[in-house]
Amino acid sequence: MSKVSDPIADYLTRIRNAILAKHRVVDIPASNLKKEMTKILMEKGYILNYKFEDEAGFQGNIKIALKYHKDTKLSAINGLKRISKPGLRQYCNSSDIPRVLNGLGIAIISTSRGVITDKEARERNIGGEVLCYVY
Repeated sequence: MSKVSDPIADYLTRIRNAILAKHRVVDIPASNLKKEMTKILMEKGYILNYKFEDEAGFQGNIKIALKYHKDTKLSAINGLKRISKPGLRQYCNSSDIPRVLNGLGIAIISTSRGVITDKEARERNIGGEVLCYVY
């Protein structure tokens, strides 16, 4: 297996590719950060369901059930954009947290109090690293 230099970009790309291929379920190698991002996607209604398959002594997997509109067959996720990259980290203060599509999308932010959305970060008045945009 090849070592991925940016696991979050890999996570987003696997979801993006699964949506383009109209897959129902996508399998992604797990990490604590990816698990937290998956929980946020679920609570904000971008995915149908998820399951963490943890094996003792191994990394484990995340199975994500993607959400599509029943009539139009369009995905609930229109776009995933990586913001902070390993070569160029993007941080923001509590005062300049970005708004995604004027509040229609979410920004996932890694803060000192865990991985949260842009809205929660504004409410708690904390900044952090802007991981990605979901819309």
